[in-house]
Amino acid sequence: MNLIEKSQATLDVFGELESETKQFVSESGLSCVSGCGLCCANPKVPASPLEFLPLAFDLYERGLAESTLASLEDNEERVSCIMYRSQSDDGKKGFCGNHTKRGMICRLFAASARRTKYGKKDLIICKVLKEEKTSAFIQTSERINEDMHIPLATAFYSRLDEIDESLNQQMTINEAIAFALELVLRYKFYQDQEVDVLA
Repeated sequence: MNLIEKSQATLDVFGELESETKQFVSESGLSCVSGCGLCCANPKVPASPLEFLPLAFDLYERGLAESTLASLEDNEERVSCIMYRSQSDDGKKGFCGNHTKRGMICRLFAASARRTKYGKKDLIICKVLKEEKTSAFIQTSERINEDMHIPLATAFYSRLDEIDESLNQQMTINEAIAFALELVLRYKFYQDQEVDVLA
């Protein structure tokens, strides 16, 4: 599988996740608070290069890959995901600059669960949602262990492992985006060289 095929396979996994999360959000009433960017402002959010290959290809196609990578390299201690567009002084309000190509972690948050050591499903959710939507959170926490379907984060990360386990290694979100951009730029460079040789 070449890099483009890996990116498409990742998008296919995202498509399946999207349909499951839509159903869950509709049934639970839980979704991120509009305009909240608390998670996006956290530079330590874990992610993998594989989940950001679609973003890297999109940035390349729009002529933004090199400048985005340069910006990441210039500011290694960035306070938020490079795609986050803050709209408040404290960085807690804002939006994603490329929502359709966001990573797996961004898609799973507030719409998936992990299993505890006792096998119980535990919502992956933030303090803001717990406080703003307390009754929905309590009710949903009970129902996901009874009759409500919820995507399991580990199942979807396993799907990414099947595409390329080595590219599904966790690092900080900006490191993952930078790694994906480097891969895409290198891939496109060699692809262009092959075209020139054949011309």
